[in-house]
Amino acid sequence: MANITRFRPTSDALDDLFRGFFMQPVRFDGQQEVQMKMDVSEDDKAYKVHAEIPGVKKDDIHVSIEGNQVSISAEVKNEKEVKEGEKLLRSERYYGSVARAFSLAQDVDENAAQAKYNDGVLELTLPKKKATATRKLVIQ
Repeated sequence: MANITRFRPTSDALDDLFRGFFMQPVRFDGQQEVQMKMDVSEDDKAYKVHAEIPGVKKDDIHVSIEGNQVSISAEVKNEKEVKEGEKLLRSERYYGSVARAFSLAQDVDENAAQAKYNDGVLELTLPKKKATATRKLVIQ
Protein backbone atom coordinates (compact mmCIF):
# COMPACT_ATOMS: atom_id res chain seq x y z
CA MET A 1 0.00 0.00 0.00
CA ALA A 2 1.27 3.48 -0.87
CA ASN A 3 2.00 6.03 1.80
CA ILE A 4 -0.01 9.20 1.49
CA THR A 5 1.52 12.42 2.74
CA ARG A 6 0.03 15.85 2.93
CA PHE A 7 1.60 18.50 0.66
CA ARG A 8 2.91 21.44 2.63
CA PRO A 9 4.19 24.27 0.48
CA THR A 10 7.43 25.65 1.84
CA SER A 11 9.97 28.12 0.64
CA ASP A 12 11.82 25.18 -0.97
CA ALA A 13 8.82 24.48 -3.22
CA LEU A 14 8.69 28.14 -4.29
CA ASP A 15 12.45 28.14 -4.86
CA ASP A 16 12.07 25.12 -7.14
CA LEU A 17 9.23 26.84 -9.01
CA PHE A 18 11.19 30.04 -9.67
CA ARG A 19 14.67 28.50 -9.99
CA GLY A 20 16.56 30.36 -12.69
CA PHE A 21 13.69 32.78 -13.36
CA PHE A 22 15.52 35.81 -12.00
CA MET A 23 18.91 34.67 -13.31
CA GLN A 24 18.02 34.99 -16.99
CA PRO A 25 19.26 38.17 -18.68
CA VAL A 26 16.56 40.57 -19.77
CA ARG A 27 16.54 41.65 -23.40
CA PHE A 28 14.29 44.15 -25.08
CA ASP A 29 12.96 43.97 -28.62
CA GLY A 30 15.59 45.00 -31.17
CA GLN A 31 18.44 44.76 -28.68
CA GLN A 32 21.23 42.47 -29.79
CA GLU A 33 22.50 39.81 -27.44
CA VAL A 34 26.12 40.33 -26.47
CA GLN A 35 28.16 37.22 -27.13
CA MET A 36 31.75 36.51 -27.95
CA LYS A 37 32.13 33.96 -30.72
CA MET A 38 35.68 32.78 -31.20
CA ASP A 39 37.85 30.89 -33.66
CA VAL A 40 41.27 29.64 -32.54
CA SER A 41 43.78 28.29 -35.05
CA GLU A 42 47.39 27.25 -34.78
CA ASP A 43 50.49 26.86 -36.91
CA ASP A 44 54.08 25.96 -36.05
CA LYS A 45 54.93 29.41 -34.69
CA ALA A 46 51.78 30.95 -33.24
CA TYR A 47 48.11 30.76 -32.29
CA LYS A 48 45.60 33.00 -34.06
CA VAL A 49 42.41 34.02 -32.27
CA HIS A 50 39.47 35.76 -33.96
CA ALA A 51 36.84 36.96 -31.48
CA GLU A 52 33.65 38.65 -32.65
CA ILE A 53 32.72 41.45 -30.23
CA PRO A 54 30.33 43.74 -32.11
CA GLY A 55 29.29 47.12 -30.74
CA VAL A 56 32.28 47.47 -28.39
CA LYS A 57 34.90 50.22 -28.43
CA LYS A 58 38.50 49.03 -28.53
CA ASP A 59 39.25 50.90 -25.28
CA ASP A 60 36.67 48.70 -23.51
CA ILE A 61 38.38 45.42 -24.48
CA HIS A 62 40.90 43.83 -22.11
CA VAL A 63 43.16 40.90 -22.96
CA SER A 64 45.43 39.20 -20.44
CA ILE A 65 47.92 36.39 -21.01
CA GLU A 66 49.52 34.32 -18.30
CA GLY A 67 51.50 31.30 -19.48
CA ASN A 68 49.05 29.33 -21.60
CA GLN A 69 45.94 31.03 -20.15
CA VAL A 70 44.26 33.73 -22.26
CA SER A 71 41.40 35.90 -20.99
CA ILE A 72 39.35 38.34 -23.06
CA SER A 73 36.76 40.64 -21.51
CA ALA A 74 34.76 43.57 -22.86
CA GLU A 75 32.30 46.11 -21.53
CA VAL A 76 29.31 47.01 -23.66
CA LYS A 77 27.71 50.43 -23.34
CA ASN A 78 24.77 51.26 -25.53
CA GLU A 79 22.63 54.37 -25.25
CA LYS A 80 19.85 55.28 -27.63
CA GLU A 81 17.39 58.17 -27.61
CA VAL A 82 14.51 58.70 -30.01
CA LYS A 83 13.23 62.27 -30.14
CA GLU A 84 10.44 63.86 -32.10
CA GLY A 85 10.98 67.57 -32.03
CA GLU A 86 11.58 68.57 -28.40
CA LYS A 87 9.57 65.66 -27.05
CA LEU A 88 11.52 62.60 -25.90
CA LEU A 89 9.67 59.48 -27.03
CA ARG A 90 12.04 56.75 -25.90
CA SER A 91 15.39 56.46 -24.14
CA GLU A 92 17.17 53.13 -23.77
CA ARG A 93 20.40 52.27 -22.01
CA TYR A 94 22.20 48.97 -21.83
CA TYR A 95 25.35 48.20 -19.92
CA GLY A 96 26.88 44.77 -19.67
CA SER A 97 30.03 42.75 -19.96
CA VAL A 98 31.14 39.60 -21.68
CA ALA A 99 34.22 37.48 -21.01
CA ARG A 100 35.90 34.33 -22.27
CA ALA A 101 38.94 32.49 -20.94
CA PHE A 102 40.69 29.48 -22.39
CA SER A 103 43.90 27.45 -22.17
CA LEU A 104 46.26 26.72 -25.03
CA ALA A 105 48.45 23.64 -25.40
CA GLN A 106 51.67 25.64 -25.20
CA ASP A 107 52.79 28.77 -23.33
CA VAL A 108 52.51 32.11 -25.15
CA ASP A 109 55.30 34.66 -25.54
CA GLU A 110 53.51 37.64 -23.94
CA ASN A 111 56.10 40.18 -25.13
CA ALA A 112 55.62 39.32 -28.83
CA ALA A 113 51.81 38.99 -28.72
CA GLN A 114 49.80 41.38 -30.91
CA ALA A 115 46.17 42.49 -30.94
CA LYS A 116 44.10 44.28 -33.62
CA TYR A 117 40.45 45.35 -33.46
CA ASN A 118 38.61 46.19 -36.65
CA ASP A 119 34.90 46.15 -37.56
CA GLY A 120 33.85 44.27 -34.42
CA VAL A 121 36.50 41.52 -34.75
CA LEU A 122 39.41 41.21 -32.32
CA GLU A 123 42.38 39.44 -33.89
CA LEU A 124 45.11 38.13 -31.59
CA THR A 125 48.45 36.75 -32.76
CA LEU A 126 49.96 34.76 -29.90
CA PRO A 127 53.47 33.46 -30.68
CA LYS A 128 54.43 30.22 -29.00
CA LYS A 129 57.13 30.44 -26.38
CA LYS A 130 60.27 28.59 -27.33
CA ALA A 131 60.68 25.39 -25.35
CA THR A 132 63.64 25.57 -23.04
CA ALA A 133 66.12 22.76 -23.36
CA THR A 134 66.23 20.47 -20.37
CA ARG A 135 69.50 20.38 -18.54
CA LYS A 136 70.73 17.26 -16.87
CA LEU A 137 72.41 17.84 -13.55
CA VAL A 138 75.56 15.96 -12.63
CA ILE A 139 75.38 14.58 -9.14
CA GLN A 140 78.58 15.02 -7.13
